[in-house]
Amino acid sequence: MRLMTPAQLQTELFAQLAEPFAGEALFDCLGDLVFFIKNLRGEYVVVNQTLVERCGRRGKPELIGRRVDEIFPAPFGQSYRVQDERVLGDGGEIRNQLELHFYSSGARGWCLTNKLPLHDRGGRIVGLIGISQDVQAPNERGEDYARIAGVVQHLQANISEPLRVPELAARAGLSPWQFEQRVRKIFRLTAGQLIQKMRMEHAVRRLRETGDAVAIIALDCGYADQSAFTRQFRQTAGLSPSEYRHTFRSPPG
Repeated sequence: MRLMTPAQLQTELFAQLAEPFAGEALFDCLGDLVFFIKNLRGEYVVVNQTLVERCGRRGKPELIGRRVDEIFPAPFGQSYRVQDERVLGDGGEIRNQLELHFYSSGARGWCLTNKLPLHDRGGRIVGLIGISQDVQAPNERGEDYARIAGVVQHLQANISEPLRVPELAARAGLSPWQFEQRVRKIFRLTAGQLIQKMRMEHAVRRLRETGDAVAIIALDCGYADQSAFTRQFRQTAGLSPSEYRHTFRSPPG
């Protein structure tokens, strides 16, 4: 008996399903992950319950058929739509992009976002599929964390300095490969993403709580110039440092 190819196996199974499989029911079970499918117009076609709740909506029908800029407030909605249009326009993939998301409750959280284009049988882009996985806080009492706790403290105290993975690994008494694996296990991030996250956390705190110039904050967060800092901040938070400050600046006193 000749073995079937993966494509043949999938075709055989999916042809028997009563309705197209989108994974919606499965992703409804995951409270730390947002899942969605959008059409070529950028409208939600499939969403999971986590996205509904984080948008402050009562049910999925309130999202289906609407674009992200119709759901999220300005300036975030427009920023997310630009990201969608980039994927839908040229098929550019977004993989494991560290992002700071803001929710209707006023809370914020770190996510790793992936967005991939969907193609028809002729190879044309017809939509996109995406997930955003929450970045969980590490267990600081765990044995794995103890080995690199000093490195984390070093990062926090020297966020304005050049931070190179081989030097951080040596500080922990690990090889660069061992250090990378330890960081991935504890934080679910690469070492580079951990450094980026800590720089951005420092930046949002300074933007929210002080009136320091953006150029000064950029240098204090380890960026060589304001333009590099602004590019990274916009990619991470969905808006520029000045827009973030205008939106979230703490009142005097």
